[in-house]
Amino acid sequence: MTASPTTSTAPGPGGNTPDAAGTRLVISLLLVSAFVVILNETIMGVALPHLMKDLDITAGAAQWLTTAFMLTMAVVIPITGFLLQRFNTRPVFLAAMSLFSAGTLIAAIAPGFEVLIVGRVVQATGTAIMMPLLMTTVMTLVAPAARGKTMGNISIVISVAPAIGPTISGLILSVLDWRWMFILVLPIALGSLALGAARIKNVTEPTRVPLDIVSVILSAFGFGGLVYGLSNLGQSATGSAAAGLVPLGIGGVAIALFVWRQLTLQRRDRALLDLRTFVSRTFSLSIVMLAVSMMALFGTLILLPIYMQNVLGLDALTTGLLLLPGGLTMGLLAPFVGRFYDRFGPTVLLVPGSIIVSAAFWFMTMLTASSPFWWVLVAHVALSFGLAFLFTPLFTSALGSLKPKLYSHGSAVVGTVQQLAGAAGTALFITVMSSTAATRMADGAREVAATADGIQAAFVYGAIISLFAIPLAFFIRRPALSATDAHDAPMMAH
Repeated sequence: MTASPTTSTAPGPGGNTPDAAGTRLVISLLLVSAFVVILNETIMGVALPHLMKDLDITAGAAQWLTTAFMLTMAVVIPITGFLLQRFNTRPVFLAAMSLFSAGTLIAAIAPGFEVLIVGRVVQATGTAIMMPLLMTTVMTLVAPAARGKTMGNISIVISVAPAIGPTISGLILSVLDWRWMFILVLPIALGSLALGAARIKNVTEPTRVPLDIVSVILSAFGFGGLVYGLSNLGQSATGSAAAGLVPLGIGGVAIALFVWRQLTLQRRDRALLDLRTFVSRTFSLSIVMLAVSMMALFGTLILLPIYMQNVLGLDALTTGLLLLPGGLTMGLLAPFVGRFYDRFGPTVLLVPGSIIVSAAFWFMTMLTASSPFWWVLVAHVALSFGLAFLFTPLFTSALGSLKPKLYSHGSAVVGTVQQLAGAAGTALFITVMSSTAATRMADGAREVAATADGIQAAFVYGAIISLFAIPLAFFIRRPALSATDAHDAPMMAH
């Protein structure tokens, strides 16, 4: 996972031009650190059945160990647009890795479920800062003609790290207690923090921008209300829906007020999250397609471990190993997809990718209580293959279509939508699974058969949602290079 050596001549702090070696070092450190922090987003998936027993909690409560992580990121990421404008690269990196390391320590020594949730939230705060920092730095330093290659490396971080989280979790749980999922990560996080403190350099020019507290509050209530409401619908699938609908309503109103305030503030360049990014048609379409893809990825990552362990009766290690080929598929394809994008553009990747993702979902709707385990392997590899064709073109086309001054806000929007869609996908799939399983059990079905029916129903919803991405794939184009970019690109592409 190495950074592209291709760099632009973007000025660093004080107007200095960062040299190629310095740029490679900065991006490489950010890539490695981001991989470590994003890995923890889905590391709890395989562990949920263990935690339900050890901590005596329900599936709906256990879901919060994943959802709270994504919810925190969805709330914090909008603020990163401000942070990346106001502060330099080095202090932002140090803050992100310090928060992540502290959260990992809290989770490792947590005496119970509540403290474990706190640790996950602190972890997520650091993670939320890291991803927009990585994307904004790459967009600032890498020439447009070679961004696909570097974005391919970012795709490894964003898609492969969460995908192999369950595998690593399964390997750890096969021989150690669940706390070791955090104990083993802690020295790696501290090592990244120390290396970054010693070697990372400032590569951006900070500007003084005010922090709008009202926007921060509206953002928290808006994104938090939506994810909290969806999660409550999952937990209360067998009872009243009011616990989910009320927060959803509050979240919807807060989001509407948040958008209105940003539209007002951005006229004076003071928006917390500048929504002029959506003026770009390519950015808007890419964001919608990215949301669909993230719902598919995270919904699948939470359902498949439950299916393999609670329905097929597989242990955590086998579950993790069955999910490993899919993660490796995305990792191996990402750099090639990036180079292919640089040469041919997004359409030839997005169209087949979206079709493959949808086909994989429709295949998963056929999983039953008696399906052979290798069906899961085939379905997950196919899904991963399709997603590998989507992420790099979507990230590169979306951010590349923006003006440089909007890179930090575009990165924040991408991260916010990514996490909100992931949390929504997780909550939706759990809701459908829980409600369907409860209905089947009320009709006299056994628990294993009822769970299998619930998971099958959830995949039907996922398959239907995946169809919406296919027509969008035909309308996303490669961003046009400016005159300056076009002049510089040939020189920087080698």
